[in-house]
Amino acid sequence: MASDSPGQDKLSRVNTNIPHPARVYDAWLGGKDNYAADRAAAEAGLQAFPSTVKSVRANRAFLARTVEHLVAEAGIRQFLDIGTGLPSANNTHEVAQAVAPESRIAYVDNDPIVLAHAEALLRGTGVGATDYIDADLRDPGKILREASRTLDFTQPVAVMLIAVLHFVPDEADPQQIVDTLMAAVPAGSHLVVSHTAKDIFPEEMAAFAQAMNANTAETVTLRDREQVSGFFRGLDLVEPGVVQVSRWRPRSELEAAAPAVLWGGMAGKPA
Repeated sequence: MASDSPGQDKLSRVNTNIPHPARVYDAWLGGKDNYAADRAAAEAGLQAFPSTVKSVRANRAFLARTVEHLVAEAGIRQFLDIGTGLPSANNTHEVAQAVAPESRIAYVDNDPIVLAHAEALLRGTGVGATDYIDADLRDPGKILREASRTLDFTQPVAVMLIAVLHFVPDEADPQQIVDTLMAAVPAGSHLVVSHTAKDIFPEEMAAFAQAMNANTAETVTLRDREQVSGFFRGLDLVEPGVVQVSRWRPRSELEAAAPAVLWGGMAGKPA
């Protein structure tokens, strides 16, 4: 990538001494786009909950299954994926465009390392479209304005909030953020959420949150199943409702048995 590219410009704001969730997640997945501080935070999380990597992989599998359902069963062709993270296997556009090449995806993240890798994310089918938005979930207005470059908000959109809402503390009103996003999309749109759980392995997860909050700038707020279910208010939940991500329409007993510590669900916006 050329040195005068937007990605390289954003890299100038990277503080390698402060862990970022996208890079910590990358470290858990065995990626190389992370720094010593990120790896230290990842190790602290593993010490508190040794099955973290299995849970992270279960969350990626949940993403793939929900996208497949949205494209193949719900007829969705547009995705607003907020909190994209670093490129990994089965990115939203790869899963969607494998089924429907015309699918359009707008990715959103606020990490400059992710922006530097945007070219990898932007390689779509050529028939559909992908875009990257440098923004924070806590600024849904900016996200919606910039996403309109790629997405047609008169047609259904799937809003993907995969493992990102737990980085929004209660005082930042995550419910209002979700409501703002869903108010901007038409009937037939869907919301997909996965969220680190407070009430699955509660002792281990309390230690996990404490470790992460002591080692990262972005604090984690654990929420229970009832709180996560609340994000779907006014929407029609798709079966099986809000469940452990590994138990949302698993393809195999192995997927279902993964020790996932995230609640996940999908819901449609009624007419």
